[in-house]
Amino acid sequence: MSKRTQSIRSMFSVGPEETLSADNKALPRVTSGAVRSLKETFSEAERDYQLLRDQLASGSVALRLDTALIDPSPFADRFDEDDAQSFEMLKQSLSSHGQEVPILVRENPQAAGRYQCAYGHRRLRALAALGLPVNAYVRPLSDQELVLAQGIENSAREDLSFIERAVFAMKLEDQGFQRTVIQSALSVDRAEVSKLVAVARAVPADIVAAIGRAPRIGRGRWQALADLLQHDGAQQRARKAINAGRLSTLVSDERFGAILGAAKPISDLPRKTPAHVAHSDEGREIARLTRSTRHCRIQIDRAQDDAFADFVMRKLPELYSDYASERSSEE
Repeated sequence: MSKRTQSIRSMFSVGPEETLSADNKALPRVTSGAVRSLKETFSEAERDYQLLRDQLASGSVALRLDTALIDPSPFADRFDEDDAQSFEMLKQSLSSHGQEVPILVRENPQAAGRYQCAYGHRRLRALAALGLPVNAYVRPLSDQELVLAQGIENSAREDLSFIERAVFAMKLEDQGFQRTVIQSALSVDRAEVSKLVAVARAVPADIVAAIGRAPRIGRGRWQALADLLQHDGAQQRARKAINAGRLSTLVSDERFGAILGAAKPISDLPRKTPAHVAHSDEGREIARLTRSTRHCRIQIDRAQDDAFADFVMRKLPELYSDYASERSSEE
């Protein structure tokens, strides 16, 4: 055999089998069933991923957000004041048990990367004070949808005071919202919206701010204040009471009462009657009678005559019987 022939054969002959490393061994043949199962697994993962994307887009899955990225609603529905004790209790609850109910936000249309809170403002402030992130639903809300979302939550809680609802209604009207939207946001009829807006416009903003939420003051008394403030000098008297400084020591409902009293004309205020003082034979004061529009009050100095007060109480039935007999004889 010539060298040329041997060379050609060596090029096409199978040489001795070489041992492959474990990393370089050929994979076993995969059956068609296994391939189909793997494809189904990938398809299911893709469907789950798409579902999650859809849920995030619709806001049905809560996200964990930095509280510093969330601004308040542009349509504030409550006053910027809070009961310190209840706010502290909310903070303790969130710290101990976590946030159970997410808040609702939308992307801020004026600031990329930021959000606006639709509802859950107290939870947001409490978590911010604790330095914790907030769980929030992020939904694409129009201004009208944002307002309605606020109204739905507040209607469920029923914790907005009358004046907060009145000021909210006025702000919405000033922003151009239709009365039907305001009715839905506050869950009231058209007539009630008219009353809310009328009171909010009749009481100046600085006087409302000085009073605050006044949670126990209803429409009747706010309407009375609104009517009084239309009289000459009433607003000046109210502001004088505000600037006097005494209101800072009172809670909101008491501040309302003080300003209502200050707004009344002088002629409407109850006149103080001089006290009637009873003296002993030695000329010492033993009791003092004062009268208001509703009560007569007898005052006895406990430091000097505590036992005498008990004696008077024991004698009152007998005294009243003598009084009734005397009146009967006169008639």
